[in-house]
Amino acid sequence: MAHRSPDSRTVEADGARTAADEPDAPAGDDATAPPHAPEPPAALVSPAPGSRRLGRNVIALGATSFFTDVASEMMYPLLPLFLASVLGASASFIGVIEGAAESVAALLKLVSGWWSDRVASRKRLVLLGYGIASVIRPLTGSAHSASQVLAIRVTDRVGKGIRSTPRDALIAESVDPAIRGRAFGFHAAMDNAGAVLGPLLAFAVIELWHPSLRTVFWLTAIPGALAFFTLWWFVRDTPHEITGTRPQLLGRDLPRRFWMYLAVVFVFTLGNSTDAFLLLRARQLGVAIVLAPVLWAFFNFVKSAFGTYGGGLSDRIGRRPLIVGGWIVYAGVYLGFAAAGVAWEAWALFGVYALFYAMTEGTEKALVVDLVPAQRKGTALGWYNLAIGLGAFPASLLFGAVWDRFGAPVAFAMGASLAIVAAVGMFIVAPRQTAHA
Repeated sequence: MAHRSPDSRTVEADGARTAADEPDAPAGDDATAPPHAPEPPAALVSPAPGSRRLGRNVIALGATSFFTDVASEMMYPLLPLFLASVLGASASFIGVIEGAAESVAALLKLVSGWWSDRVASRKRLVLLGYGIASVIRPLTGSAHSASQVLAIRVTDRVGKGIRSTPRDALIAESVDPAIRGRAFGFHAAMDNAGAVLGPLLAFAVIELWHPSLRTVFWLTAIPGALAFFTLWWFVRDTPHEITGTRPQLLGRDLPRRFWMYLAVVFVFTLGNSTDAFLLLRARQLGVAIVLAPVLWAFFNFVKSAFGTYGGGLSDRIGRRPLIVGGWIVYAGVYLGFAAAGVAWEAWALFGVYALFYAMTEGTEKALVVDLVPAQRKGTALGWYNLAIGLGAFPASLLFGAVWDRFGAPVAFAMGASLAIVAAVGMFIVAPRQTAHA
């Protein structure tokens, strides 16, 4: 760890030591994890510059996301079915719930990212966010109306909004820039591995003990607690540069190419509604309710299997081919859902859809960090998440409304069209080769 001296607010960024690491710097102002968690050697937290190791922080944050996704994905594939069959919610209202939840999260991701650039401890924000989600998520089991589910989902996403951007900045600061894509890809793969186990656990519980869906929702408290304590015990703050002037929340000092990139991401997001609609479409095609968690686990297994490879591939050939190619895959899958007519096609399309995530999930974040100055990572990632969240709300509302009025095939064709437009824009805007610096 680097300690901050009274007359200097500059600490290590991207592996470079600064004056703040002088031996006479006081330890009292060090922003670390809560007391009693052991302090590992610095090399374990952030490997030396040029190292190809991911390090303890990236692995521990991956484990935290693994347990969190076990909890959330025990619930997610069952939630649209719970809303529609138990609480009587329409497709439009399901779109309102998911869109509102993600938009609230996106707004907070901007603020939390900006704030994390101003303070020494990103970990405290990450802990707060995971703590909120772990406490509120199981309360879905007590909901008796769709509006109550809306309130719980929004609060859950408040936790996600607080934690996500500081966590992503921690990941970026914990590895050498040359393997940044692999680090984000690894984190996405761990996230998706949890999303494999979660639905399978839900399926096993339902098959063995035949509980109500509410009981399954209450059981999510167990992996949620494991996620929180993994984060508290194993993750350490990485020293980062805190500039003498306050970072601008509005981001006027961020490069023009970054804003062009965000504009294209926003266009794509307008066609990228909640995946709950894919689960509803699978049900229309004949996939049994009891198999919905298994279908979701299969989808996340493919994402997890290829996620680290996709991010690492972007380190070698550049970010643009992965993102453009992934968005074209997305468009093809949505056209497939528009034309599908039987259950096996839903299974095949979910498998291909997972490849879109593997190609883009870590790559898009890595490109954000590539395009901005090192001391502005948190704010830039916050704006990236905001663009996605602001697009997610109208995307889900529009998709649900088109589904209710014109049917699912028209809604999916609309999403595919927007993805093709965005892919062309990304080919123009993204740099051909990314400088890892």
